[in-house]
Amino acid sequence: MVVKVEHLWKTFQIPHERRTTLFENLMGLMRPNQYETFTVLKDVSFEVNEGECVGIIGDNGSGKSTLLKIIANILRPSRGTVRVEGKMTPFLELGVGFQPDLTVRENIGVYGTVMGLPRKEIRDRTDDVIEFAGLHRFEDTKLKNLSSGMQVRLAFSTAIQTNPDVLLVDEVLAVGDLEFQQKCFDVFNRYRKDGVTILFVSHDLGAVRRFCDRTLLLGGGAQRVFGETEDVLDRYVYCRSSNGNSPDNSNNGPDSSNRWGNKKVTITDVDLLDKFGIRCKRFNSMDPMTIRINYHAVEDLSDITFGIAIHADDGRHIFGTNTKIKGVPQRVLAGDGHINLKIEHIPMLSGKYLLSPAAQSLDYGITYDWIDKQYSFEVIPTSGDAGTVAIPCSWDK
Repeated sequence: MVVKVEHLWKTFQIPHERRTTLFENLMGLMRPNQYETFTVLKDVSFEVNEGECVGIIGDNGSGKSTLLKIIANILRPSRGTVRVEGKMTPFLELGVGFQPDLTVRENIGVYGTVMGLPRKEIRDRTDDVIEFAGLHRFEDTKLKNLSSGMQVRLAFSTAIQTNPDVLLVDEVLAVGDLEFQQKCFDVFNRYRKDGVTILFVSHDLGAVRRFCDRTLLLGGGAQRVFGETEDVLDRYVYCRSSNGNSPDNSNNGPDSSNRWGNKKVTITDVDLLDKFGIRCKRFNSMDPMTIRINYHAVEDLSDITFGIAIHADDGRHIFGTNTKIKGVPQRVLAGDGHINLKIEHIPMLSGKYLLSPAAQSLDYGITYDWIDKQYSFEVIPTSGDAGTVAIPCSWDK
């Protein structure tokens, strides 16, 4: 194996008091501060083979970036060991080492030095870096006058000039516009073909599915599952499905970090019903489906619209509608109720999808309740057609 992580733990000490003035610090000499231990990683162990691409996924705060920083020797583990064989290049905090008062061309030299490139090699590759970053017009512009997106493009374009054996990537492929993202994907593919070992942290499940041989799922700092990418992604999407459970199955409702609103109307549940009215999570392509939003209102309301958004599990927005768009006036009475959205034919061929129900005022200025991507369902293909969308069609002479 090229990367071996054994029984890795990481904890931080968080002070109960924050001392910002000289007086507070002097008083603190007589009253020692109290600290709370916060555990970020809990007994994580896994191995990565040569030339393998391993994804690392999980909710925000699950420890993904901390794990990469420990592997990159940026942070020290509290317990456990990490062994890496070969030259390692971390694409983590791009832009570290840049100087805002230097030009783009000058910063390439500085950043290349930080990345360990010889000076002659930096000079020879400077034009290639500028070309890849698309910054010809700005090569003599000071860095502080560039947008944050341009700065990240410059950092990535400089960093890829290295020839690593092990590559650590933390959401780097999400930088820039679509054209630049495609360049990033091309570089990523090139590294894979060259047999570079890759650890890839991302919230983009589509990219993880596309590139990663195996995937590690973290939840609350603990290792939930490590295995074949498709199996791990299935489990992750399932755990964030209709009951809103996180990967450790410790919650009993939608994740509060993905929910907001004043709660004058609360969405209590969402039922996905098949053509027989039976709750279901797997549907055949082109079958009917009913999405039932169950709610509780604390008072009578006439200024309300209910809506639904559907996303693919890689984050792409597939469809969205609401009662206002469809011209269906709504008035809710205090207490419990429900409203149905009937889809005559599911127009997707296959895939896993995330559902976001919402209740808002008619001008969208007030959100009563919005639950973002916490319900899921799967569509199973019933024909041999390829692609994403099922289009009714026939051949004729």
